[in-house]
Amino acid sequence: MKKWQLILLSLALPLLVGGVAGVVTAQNVRVWYPQLNKPFFTPPNALFAPVWTALYLLMGISLYLVWKQPPSSSRKLAVILFGVQLFFNFWWSIIFFQFHLIGLALIDILLLWISIIWMIIRFNKISRLAANLQWPYLAWVSFATALNASIWFLN
Repeated sequence: MKKWQLILLSLALPLLVGGVAGVVTAQNVRVWYPQLNKPFFTPPNALFAPVWTALYLLMGISLYLVWKQPPSSSRKLAVILFGVQLFFNFWWSIIFFQFHLIGLALIDILLLWISIIWMIIRFNKISRLAANLQWPYLAWVSFATALNASIWFLN
């Protein structure tokens, strides 16, 4: 695969996953979510799209930095873990917004949080920069976990 194709694929994959989840859940974000009791630290809805877009771009850059390395079992595991965390990321939106299963979404986001940490550890063995680009993602998911837990408790 040519370098530009790898870059494009690396960026498109997380953006596409996030975009599909966003389209599927958009109606419930507008109608159902505003009706929930939320904690005082809930950010305005307008903040979510730009933050997630930036995080998906950082994910894509990190994936590229890992993928461009020579094939190895370590690289393979890192890419698999990227896929695992992206799976949990996608399903959190569906479980929370589409199915309104706030408690199950909390379990999913905890699994997402663990998988991000595991991914960062594996990325660090291949590219320190790829790993470091994921700290904002972990921080945001940590915040989102607290938000999810609070919403579950309040509702």
